[in-house]
Amino acid sequence: MLAAHGTAQAGDLAVVGEAELVEELSALTTQTARMRARMTDIMSELERRRCTDSRGARPGRH
Repeated sequence: MLAAHGTAQAGDLAVVGEAELVEELSALTTQTARMRARMTDIMSELERRRCTDSRGARPGRH
């Protein structure tokens, strides 16, 4: 699998079999979906903390 060896250059892809390209594309698609879900979770957590901080904040407190 290409992912195990790093990203191939565009010219290198010409020598890789179709099945391996499809496998790599599938793996990258899955990784992208997981990264997007994780980013959403992180943004939601940051927003939750900001809302909590703004409601609990008092003058002079940081």
